[in-house]
Amino acid sequence: MEAAIDRHALIVRGASCRFGSLRVLDGLDLPPLRPGQVVALLGPNGSGKSTLLKSLAGLVPARFQALSFGACDMLSQPARQRAEVLRYLPQSLPEAVHLTVTEAMLVALNVRRRTDREQAMQRAVAVLDSLGIAALAPKYLDALSGGQKQLVGLAQTLADQPGALLLDEPLASLDLNYQHHVMALLGRLARERNMLIIIVVHDLNMALRYADTALLLYQGKLLAAGPPPAVVTPEHLAHAFKVQAHIQTGHAGQSGVFVDGLIQL
Repeated sequence: MEAAIDRHALIVRGASCRFGSLRVLDGLDLPPLRPGQVVALLGPNGSGKSTLLKSLAGLVPARFQALSFGACDMLSQPARQRAEVLRYLPQSLPEAVHLTVTEAMLVALNVRRRTDREQAMQRAVAVLDSLGIAALAPKYLDALSGGQKQLVGLAQTLADQPGALLLDEPLASLDLNYQHHVMALLGRLARERNMLIIIVVHDLNMALRYADTALLLYQGKLLAAGPPPAVVTPEHLAHAFKVQAHIQTGHAGQSGVFVDGLIQL
């Protein structure tokens, strides 16, 4: 039974990546990651989070013993097709050009799918509205704030319904309200579209509140994986982040991380 279920999952085995003498991913194995969930990718700086996402999308040279999604062997796919299925959104977006948000959405849709303009327009409006940024449609990209640009980048990534989203710190430029808005939206999208969403998150409390699964990386390896409360523990935080912390449950039943002190290196 397990093998049948795994045919629908993202399978990652033996991921390795080096930059010169620096080994960023060190034979990394992940548990099967099935669609319909948000996976929080956690870890200290330099643990390999961003490199893993880029490696999955084929954007940096990496080696895998196995990389498949559903019934498709990703290693045998052309780079463009692999990037279409495993769609990566970087933390830092390219310099904004003088296009309106609507024009940018149409460009993204037409370039990728050669969609009919009317259909593309309807799709663009629907995605912008789902993210709560329909009011930005007539505005120019180069006049937007950093947070607004990040939301538009997310809208472009979602527009043509990829198989999986690989989001590299999409919350970094967003205010507190929009952070919660986007995380709640990603959860809804994952469930409604049966989509796998992997997101690099530095705020452990966001992972505890919104993620279905958490992966904790440390020095290019997987330190822990499972439901967020089983991964975000005092023991794991001490190992990976070198902090003394405790987990406390609030009145609303939400768990939170409280740092009590630093561990001397």
